[in-house]
Amino acid sequence: MNKALIVDFGSQVTQLIARRIRESGVYCEIIPFQSVGDDISDYRCVVLSGSPHSTSDDDAPQIPDAILQSGLPLLGICYGQQALCRALGGAVVASAHREFGKAELARTQDSPLFADIKNAPFQVWMSHGDSVSQLPEGFRVIATSAGAPYAAIADDTRRIYGVQFHPEVVHTNNGAQILRNFTHHIAGCSGDWTMSAFRAQAIEKVRAQVGEGRVICGLSGGVDSSVVAVLLHEAIGDQLTCVYVDTGMMRQGESEEVVRLFRDHYNIRLIHREEGDLFLGKLAGVSD
Repeated sequence: MNKALIVDFGSQVTQLIARRIRESGVYCEIIPFQSVGDDISDYRCVVLSGSPHSTSDDDAPQIPDAILQSGLPLLGICYGQQALCRALGGAVVASAHREFGKAELARTQDSPLFADIKNAPFQVWMSHGDSVSQLPEGFRVIATSAGAPYAAIADDTRRIYGVQFHPEVVHTNNGAQILRNFTHHIAGCSGDWTMSAFRAQAIEKVRAQVGEGRVICGLSGGVDSSVVAVLLHEAIGDQLTCVYVDTGMMRQGESEEVVRLFRDHYNIRLIHREEGDLFLGKLAGVSD
């Protein structure tokens, strides 16, 4: 299976990178920068996320050596671009003014990163305080903006690219196409992955791990635990028992809806406890 690795440096929109890539038919995984293993040969390419950090911070996230030495296609987004430049011998400086909001991107040279994008210039979304001030050897500028002379850069030989803007957000025109160009045209991903395929793989993985055992799942009624519960039930049926505790702090009628949905509609074994008096009693007199 073709898959991309997203290295998370703490950006608030890292999940959007994954969503855009998956929408293009490429499976991807998000791994925090400090958790990247030494062997990433299972991946076809790597995307480096943005970050609230400055590259000059003492505790600034660093690109793992395994990535820099992998030879895989790399795409750095915002902080990811800056971190790439510093790691490869370029320079990054703090800007006098933070650039936040819409900007107009002007392409200066052709690049596979901009394949099938007709309109020029086009709007992108910036959110950065630092900026690249000197490119590493082998790089060229492929796009600029009024506030970012190195808005997009490329080393085609090593297949390393960087953008100062955020292609993953809806405010950037052609952002999804830029990510698609990287994963499909540059990295060679086939684009034949679907969410239904992921679902089938997840079910088989659960069955293999659980075997004849039993699973208890805490159910809050929120999206995350609800998806887990339904997926587990599809995989192992009555080997699953869900536990839902009514804390007394749900919206009116919401607990009844949770019980109706999971016990009556999905036929999931459900233990339901009403503990509103306990929770509210413990919170009596507590202010925020």
